[in-house]
Amino acid sequence: MPSSKNSFNTRATLTVDDKTYQYFAINGGDLASHSSAARLPVCTKILLENLLRHEDGVSCSREDIEVLAASRGHGSDQEIAYHPSRVLMQDFTGVPAVVDLAAMRDALVKRGVDPEKINPLSPVDLVIDHSVSIDNFGTESAFEQNVAMEMQRNFERYQFLKWGQGAFDDFRVVPPGTGICHQVNLEYLAQVVGQKSTDDGLIASPDTLVGTDSHTTMINGLGVLGWGVGGIEAEAAMLGQPISMLIPDVVGFELTGQMREGMTATDLVLQVVQMLRSHGVVGKFVEFFGDGLDQLPLADRATIANMAPEYGATCGFFPVDAQTIAYLKLSGRDAHTIARVEAYCRAQGMWRDEHYGQPEFSATLQLDMSTVEASVAGPKRPQDRVAVTQLREATDQFIELNGKSAQLDTPFPLEHSDQPMHHGDVAIAAITSCTNTSNPAVMIGAGLVAQKALARGLKRKPWVKSSLAPGSKVVTDYLTKAGLQQSLDEQGFNLVGYGCTTCIGNSGPLPEAVAANIADNDLVVCGVLSGNRNFEGRIHPLVQANWLASPPLVVAYALAGTTRIDLSQDPLGTDNNGEPVYLHDIWPSNAEIAEIVQRVDSGMFEKEYAAVFDGDESWREIDISGGATYTFSDASTYIQLPPFFEEQYRGNEANILGAPMLAMLGDSVTTDHISPAGAIPLDSPAAQYLRDHGIAEGDFNSYGSRRGNHEVMMRGTFGNIRIRNEMTPDLEGGYTRLKGESQAQFIYDAAMDYVSRGVSTVVVGGKEYGTGSSRDWAAKGTLLLGVKAVIVESFERIHRSNLVGMGVLPLQFMPGDTRKTLQLTGDETFDILGIDGKLQPKQILPAVVHYPDGTQRDVQLQSRLDTQVDVEYYRAGGVLTYVLNRIAEEA
Repeated sequence: MPSSKNSFNTRATLTVDDKTYQYFAINGGDLASHSSAARLPVCTKILLENLLRHEDGVSCSREDIEVLAASRGHGSDQEIAYHPSRVLMQDFTGVPAVVDLAAMRDALVKRGVDPEKINPLSPVDLVIDHSVSIDNFGTESAFEQNVAMEMQRNFERYQFLKWGQGAFDDFRVVPPGTGICHQVNLEYLAQVVGQKSTDDGLIASPDTLVGTDSHTTMINGLGVLGWGVGGIEAEAAMLGQPISMLIPDVVGFELTGQMREGMTATDLVLQVVQMLRSHGVVGKFVEFFGDGLDQLPLADRATIANMAPEYGATCGFFPVDAQTIAYLKLSGRDAHTIARVEAYCRAQGMWRDEHYGQPEFSATLQLDMSTVEASVAGPKRPQDRVAVTQLREATDQFIELNGKSAQLDTPFPLEHSDQPMHHGDVAIAAITSCTNTSNPAVMIGAGLVAQKALARGLKRKPWVKSSLAPGSKVVTDYLTKAGLQQSLDEQGFNLVGYGCTTCIGNSGPLPEAVAANIADNDLVVCGVLSGNRNFEGRIHPLVQANWLASPPLVVAYALAGTTRIDLSQDPLGTDNNGEPVYLHDIWPSNAEIAEIVQRVDSGMFEKEYAAVFDGDESWREIDISGGATYTFSDASTYIQLPPFFEEQYRGNEANILGAPMLAMLGDSVTTDHISPAGAIPLDSPAAQYLRDHGIAEGDFNSYGSRRGNHEVMMRGTFGNIRIRNEMTPDLEGGYTRLKGESQAQFIYDAAMDYVSRGVSTVVVGGKEYGTGSSRDWAAKGTLLLGVKAVIVESFERIHRSNLVGMGVLPLQFMPGDTRKTLQLTGDETFDILGIDGKLQPKQILPAVVHYPDGTQRDVQLQSRLDTQVDVEYYRAGGVLTYVLNRIAEEA
């Protein structure tokens, strides 16, 4: 790390256990006179320290520091350069990132430059957690069978990742079967305050990161500032490029009171999500404060921080306090690290205790936690909270919207069962995802519900596919030692894998009889999962409604077998004596849960993380070959050399003229709609590509697993089975039509028609375009389909950044203009002007809409190239080409 100019004279020393550190004091030197700096939110203080440590007079100036120090929790148009200390990846997003790095090395070789100029300059941890699929469930051998299938299906990808681990410096891989990246980060990787040896001595500084998964935000529950970025932006950070950002607004969220008996962290976070999404925090930081934090466990904080993408914020931050230290001790961090965390945070005014004054925020919200009620969220969006008492009504409304109101109570016989199915039944009940499986209280609660239900003779319904996919092996340890895993097993919640399963769409096939009953009778069935994502088409193609719920409620709905129930008053079933059993009969008390939580100890964490990078025998036996560059094989259907560095993608200097629409989309289009992660539909262009390459349908795997092959991914772009293109209003799925024609075809086929004719296209949409996962392929695929600009009413943060990172121009309609007010049908073309001039950040660009009757309309479009760095990246054709050009020029 280059020496800071230290123009504010803030360099200071801190001694911990006879070890002396240097650090940059945000309340010292010439900044001591900035009284406003002391009142900054802690997350802003971390940004301020980052600028002080990286002040070089070029990317970080004295003015940047002064503006941030005086920001008082308010955002501004001041651009700052943020340098995260490390990068976190999971394999779905990590594989394409490593493919890009390998392609950059390949491109340097073609330019006659040493390929090892491409190397991470920041530590990178990649956790393989997104590839295990629930093919087997409900048996003792489910875990072993699923892991074996995972290794067989993904051998090429894992071999490639092992090559990357050997070829790149400071790049570590956590093997499959270990845990979910965010939980591994929380329980092991994060240091909160790190240390680094430099020419100027040992430096202590906040542990900060960006991750290629949107739920990287979970680590903010530990007081570590981090958020999700696209793989493209993460690659740039790995290669030494700072994250260019505008100073964010910081919204304060005050938590008061305590949770009532029987309420869970999941109920709390669903309330928080609803409140913050309603308030509007896209592009903003959220920091939690208030006396409610005094008794709020770290695991509950992590649950709330995890779902920042669902409430739209860049991050949801919890300052370090006594609860943080208690968790660091519990999770087995070493004593010196813990001492360094407390000493540093106290010295920097980043420690929350009774002397901690309330920071200044741009706005504040308040929630009395005693008002939180048992809730779920869905059926399509995580911010749509529904009280458990109202779920029957909400399910009935959804069934009616799908035209099945006349069949609400119609029984549909299920083969091999004496119990029929109905609309609203639970087809999937999954305890899954980083959000909740990191929280011992809700996991133990689920085990107790299962145990108490067994004692009353209740079992899950036969049509329910149940699964347990913990975030780490520690969960299995404490559930087993408490005797609760056996109860979960007897209810069908056997261990199926350690990874992100149902929440990412790796729910696997439903039992044949259940799937046939749903398909033959067009049943509207539900999933209930303890995850954070329930977007359309994500969980399972046959499951239309998906409800997010706490792990104990997942078990309860598996027992009920339906969401057409009010658990506050309707019985779950009858016991062995024919007596009704209600949820309150089997719901554990807070005291029961707390007694078992107390048995979770640091030894469990130390044992499971002692050999975290070793992997099992099948991982260790993977043979790798090759040196600094990777030998891409034309025969591979998993790993292909991407074309991003070819001539046609180098630079954006010309205006966009005569561009037809490839698609016209509505509001809240997610990155799952744009680039699905789950199963590859058998009638899709991607499926045809795989068949043409000799792949059997049973080996298609998922879109997520094939992100290292651009040929598959570009065919899947805009290919979600639930996406609706307003140019083909009668069809659901990835269809469009060519300008002036009526025949519908796959979006991929239409895009290739335009590309073959040298015609650039645009995509038009509504509000909140690109919500959801970081999903860099939502931008990469857009580029490869020949789309030059995306024109919408508003963007979600990460997707806008990803578009810029791939050289696709993000544009917003000006207030008052929409696709509807402009009366667009899909037969218009766009001229977007001003690109050939001197682009400025957030410039208003003139555009012309040409209608099919020969008329035209002049409009203005807001460029969402928000910073000067965005402009430079766009001009270069994307951030990776920008970095590649710089490296080649300096060689």
